[in-house]
Amino acid sequence: MAEINHCESSQKFPMRPVAPLGVIAMRGCEEMGKRVNDYLMKWQSDSGTTDERLHSFYGAEASGFLLEAHCPRFGTGEGKGMLLNSVRGYDLYIICDVGAYQCTYKLYGKEIPMTPDEHYADLKRIIAAVSGKAYRINVIMPMLYEGRQHRRTARESMDCAVMLQELVGMGVSNIITFDAHDPRVQNAIPLSGFESIMPTYQMLKAMCHTYDDLKIDKDHMMVISPDEGAIGRNIYYSSAMGVDLGMFYKRRDYTRVVNGRNPIVAHEYMGDSVEGKDVFVADDIIASGDSILDLAYNLKKRKAKRVFAGATFAFFTSGLEAFNKAYAEGVIDHVFATNLTYTPEDVLKSPWFSQADMSKYMAFVIATLNHDQSLSYLLDPWKRIERLLTKYRAEHP
Repeated sequence: MAEINHCESSQKFPMRPVAPLGVIAMRGCEEMGKRVNDYLMKWQSDSGTTDERLHSFYGAEASGFLLEAHCPRFGTGEGKGMLLNSVRGYDLYIICDVGAYQCTYKLYGKEIPMTPDEHYADLKRIIAAVSGKAYRINVIMPMLYEGRQHRRTARESMDCAVMLQELVGMGVSNIITFDAHDPRVQNAIPLSGFESIMPTYQMLKAMCHTYDDLKIDKDHMMVISPDEGAIGRNIYYSSAMGVDLGMFYKRRDYTRVVNGRNPIVAHEYMGDSVEGKDVFVADDIIASGDSILDLAYNLKKRKAKRVFAGATFAFFTSGLEAFNKAYAEGVIDHVFATNLTYTPEDVLKSPWFSQADMSKYMAFVIATLNHDQSLSYLLDPWKRIERLLTKYRAEHP
């Protein structure tokens, strides 16, 4: 693939790794861990010489870089972290999906789905099991735990900031996340490594692979921000695509609190006409999906041609019925999301849903950090997006 040709050569990792590489995929991340390991193993076997390999000295395992870790629980729900491999001297990368609600455990004989709190507790258990023996501990948490509570507006907890400080206090050197709801939360740990990586390129790539009739120009397409909080993300998309930007702002009822937030009264639109144009709406999270569907109905009333939604994390907490209905009525055409968090099988089979695979990207991040190289070429995908869109326009005039 064009975006990784320069990375897959042995010249991309000319230095020896800082330490033997080890990857721990927490419960619910097994598939992502396997994919990441497959890429790392491929790059190791493709390296030109032993000194250039990803894992060039003691500790190399023929089966790969994945290390076994478990968090068994007693019947009362209490748990513990266990490592089944030595981690002494390793550069550890722990992948933790706090949204993996398909995982369950037994509590007094009942099957209980794991919540983000329990995934985070298991992460701390594994770090505690390392017992300071690793050379370095890095946490890859695609969806930042409690990241939606990024600022205090009343007497309320700041769980995300506390989480970051806890992990740093436990010896974590780098925290890697994707599309943090507000990356300023890193101010809680100003002296530690924190990266919020955007999946912009992969989302556009998924859209271009799904549709072959897009006209990505100002006359045929627009990018719409779903609210003021997502404006920066959508400015980047509109600039990269060379199309105009519009925005909705959410008018809320601040006299009530429903499910922890002030309910939305209406979405007000600001921007040029969307009539006859394809519209792309990008956000970090689709939870229930009510907001994105309200926007889609609003845009269709304004005579938008097609409505595409992109979200780094898509949960569909209220089920798929509303989306299936909107798709059948021609209100929303497609939803794009990453595989950074758990996605149920019925969502994956939906005709209106496509997934952008982030495993190769995650593997690049791990290999680059393990070789103590700069992440700048991964954090800024502008040139890769330019190549992608140039090729797409040439193949689909």
